Amino acid sequence: MSHTFPLVPALAVIFAGVLHATWNALAKAATDRYAGFALIGAAQGGAGLLMLCLAAAPARASWPWIAVSIALHAVYTWLLARSYELGDFNQVYPLARGTGPLIVAFVAATALGEHLSTTQLAGVAAICGGLGALAFAGGVSRRQGRAIGAAVLTGVSIAGYTLVDGVGVRHAGTAVGYSGWLFFGMGPVVVAWVAVARGRSVWPAARAQWRSGLPGGLISVLGYGIVVWAQTRGALAAVAALRETGVITGAIIGVVFFHERMGLPRLAAAGVVVTGVALINLH
Repeated sequence: MSHTFPLVPALAVIFAGVLHATWNALAKAATDRYAGFALIGAAQGGAGLLMLCLAAAPARASWPWIAVSIALHAVYTWLLARSYELGDFNQVYPLARGTGPLIVAFVAATALGEHLSTTQLAGVAAICGGLGALAFAGGVSRRQGRAIGAAVLTGVSIAGYTLVDGVGVRHAGTAVGYSGWLFFGMGPVVVAWVAVARGRSVWPAARAQWRSGLPGGLISVLGYGIVVWAQTRGALAAVAALRETGVITGAIIGVVFFHERMGLPRLAAAGVVVTGVALINLH
């Protein structure tokens, strides 16, 4: 894989990060979070079915990767819901997102033979460091320890499905077809998990908040579909790091909609993330 990262995919991934922060904020804000995730899963499944009708089927070699990714996304959804139950959006979200790119960069370099330039590696490190600073800028109390643990595990699951999909889509021959089967399989799994976790009591709440849950699911499909496509155009570590610039959008959302404090430390951390983005795109 070349050291260069094309501008259009880079901008697309940054936009995907904005979309990701948006649907995560909708999930965090949901009156009944499990109902929100059920609606997101339903929207993902429906969008996946539409994509299957519009795209060729992925190559047989990609099917095991799709199956593993569906399982990892289910684990990720559970961990994300748990993180939002325990912690503030402005801490949990950047910590979860900042863990993934470090793991992806290490595995891609050691196991997948991908190579980033020294400048780009510095960019990945800057983005991850800035995200960590965003998470811890407000300090950490003992009460927040469980939220931090859940957020880190969420980041590990993010790294897992990012790597799996990065390899799988390169075997698929079609990014849209791969994404379609991924979402078509993932959506019902998420809905089934919610049904088991909450039982029938979740459905009245789902009907009450469908106006935010279903759009959230469609936004998540668009955002991650862009990422899957970009993984066929550039190094996995760069894609993973650029996607997490959406944390800056998340920080703004946390301040404006959840009334969480920003302050100078978090502004400085956001500046470090922007610097990292610039370094990744220097050739």
